[in-house]
Amino acid sequence: MIKIKEAIIVEGKYDKMRVAALFDTAVIETGGFRVFRDKEKRAVIRELARARGVILLTDSDGAGLVIRNHLKGAAESGSVKQAYVPEIHGKERRKSEPSKQGLLGVEGMTDEIIVNAVLKSGATVCGEDAPKENEITKADMFELGLSGRENSAALRSELLKKLGFPQYMTANALLAALKMICTKEQLAAEIEKINRRNTQ
Repeated sequence: MIKIKEAIIVEGKYDKMRVAALFDTAVIETGGFRVFRDKEKRAVIRELARARGVILLTDSDGAGLVIRNHLKGAAESGSVKQAYVPEIHGKERRKSEPSKQGLLGVEGMTDEIIVNAVLKSGATVCGEDAPKENEITKADMFELGLSGRENSAALRSELLKKLGFPQYMTANALLAALKMICTKEQLAAEIEKINRRNTQ
């Protein structure tokens, strides 16, 4: 498994399963065109692009191109790299019919093709001795006052605003996003800034 800095954005859950088996990084699925209506997911992708960079890995058909272009615009504030799989005619084993254009999607590609596509995009490969990410837990959320406290909702609201995330994002959704974009120390520093500002 190859550890890379950037998160990889794919279209569907089967693409995610294939890519997550090859790369040690956050892999986000768009749910196809559903991402156009999903403000929360677009906000997470935008913040991922800003914090660590993203690699767009969509199918080589017309729908994949539309999704790719949409996400490139949604994540324009950060680093966006493009990974392309070749146009190969065929049908995935799990499907009874080929796609509209008769092309294999990311899930139908060989490991070698997927790995080459991601590495050719300029992915930042992390060394074996690279420090492990200091992952945020539910206990950290409580300790920092983001959940289970009297003013947790107000503090979460300020953090969501600072990150450009939707205000309706739940504590669990926020935790999942924070795990991908920052460490415990970075989150603690951000909360300290908010608290300091509120006491001035």
